Amino acid sequence: MTYDIMLVRVQPGLTLQETLDRLNAGFDPDADLPLLRPTDTQRDEWDRILGRVSRDVGPVESAEFLYSLTLETVGPPGRVQLDYCGDTAHIEVAYHHSGPAALEVMELAYRIACIVEDESGLTGHDFEVDQPTRTGDPVKAAVRLSGVSEWAQHRLSQCRDRIPSPTGLGPLLGPPSGPDAGGVDHRP
Repeated sequence: MTYDIMLVRVQPGLTLQETLDRLNAGFDPDADLPLLRPTDTQRDEWDRILGRVSRDVGPVESAEFLYSLTLETVGPPGRVQLDYCGDTAHIEVAYHHSGPAALEVMELAYRIACIVEDESGLTGHDFEVDQPTRTGDPVKAAVRLSGVSEWAQHRLSQCRDRIPSPTGLGPLLGPPSGPDAGGVDHRP
């Protein structure tokens, strides 16, 4: 699960939401995704995005896949992934940043979104906190990222203690707990 920011080429005469509604109406979850065959214009946009992110943000790794052109930031404050598909793109940030680290990574994600907007004409929107990336507040996004990250860490640590061992001799992870361990059962 990731924190996602969406970028889309708004169709003439339509709002961002109307454009997304049209894209979603034509989406078939059972169909194979169309192969990405970038036009010369889209390839130029990608080259500008890749060059500018490398220059303005720092080192990135890039790859071409069947369905998208992808870049990932390398190094601190953490990995931010951009998938560019020509008329759409999205930015993903893993839910494992909290506190000041969440702000750093979200400032980076918003900076990348603004570069994509500048170089491609796509419009970015952060639906997690319902704000445009161009004028939105990365602090608001960081609070959301941090809250979900902390919630997930808490829930996963609770689940980890309940995973049964393949041998049946106790939990796979964490100290023995539960009625069979001679201790107090802390499970709900």
